[in-house]
Amino acid sequence: MYSDDDPYLAELREVCLALPESVEVEAWGRPTFRAGKKIFAMFASGPGDDGFGVIFKPEADEAPALRDDPRFFAPPYWGPSGWLELHFDSAPVEWDEVAELVEGSYRQVALKRMVKALDADSDGDPFQQ
Repeated sequence: MYSDDDPYLAELREVCLALPESVEVEAWGRPTFRAGKKIFAMFASGPGDDGFGVIFKPEADEAPALRDDPRFFAPPYWGPSGWLELHFDSAPVEWDEVAELVEGSYRQVALKRMVKALDADSDGDPFQQ
């Protein structure tokens, strides 16, 4: 359902794998990104999808505003549990925004030690050089 040379996948991997102890696991024919055993993000592509994107669990206080943004929608299977998908093809991708959304999703599933490591790493911004 995906290819390693799909648009946006390399950049999404960079964002997701920068988080402490995160790993990539292929599931359902696509890359999923996990904190331990729990998924915090998934690359969306392939038949039945509307282009490329990332599926993530938004922070509760941000979810209403994201649902009002046309770049986001509730994906099949994941949407009923509160997850959203950000379309990469609908507008130029702002990777800082993607990193912020993915980090919020990660914080919801990561173990306390992982969040502590994230917070200790560049004041909570693992993408800062």
